[in-house]
Amino acid sequence: MQQFTQNKLTPATDEQFVLDHQLCFMLYSASREMTKLYRPLLEKLDLTYPQYLTLLVLWEQNGITVKELGQRLYLDSGTLTPLLKRMETQGLLSRQRDKTDERKVIITLTQRGHSLKEEARCIPSALYSQAGQSPEVLARLFADMKELLAHLHQANLRQN
Repeated sequence: MQQFTQNKLTPATDEQFVLDHQLCFMLYSASREMTKLYRPLLEKLDLTYPQYLTLLVLWEQNGITVKELGQRLYLDSGTLTPLLKRMETQGLLSRQRDKTDERKVIITLTQRGHSLKEEARCIPSALYSQAGQSPEVLARLFADMKELLAHLHQANLRQN
């Protein structure tokens, strides 16, 4: 693993140009592999991974705006709108303009969207069991990833 120097811009060494030394590649690849593990479980529910993530947010907090949903999922409205339209067509949620502010669109689960929660209850444990790591290792990794995400998000906000 390469050594990182915080807040110091130095020219990269040849070793830092090795694909397997790229943190971004490890994150990207791990994410793709995790998503592949989700696929057969979600296919049984006729869901994609982004739809599942959307439902997770709505099961936690139903009746939120598209903006709030986008903030939770780190997605912009241009990405969310087609996803939400498909989910609405599937009968999982409804989108309605806020009566007090028509610029806001409120996302609400339908009965079918609510009922999928019971069918999806086995998914988290199925994924954790396939990860091949102890609960302690996974908890530490989760905490580290959450911290990294917060730092990366702040760095992106500073750039924009």
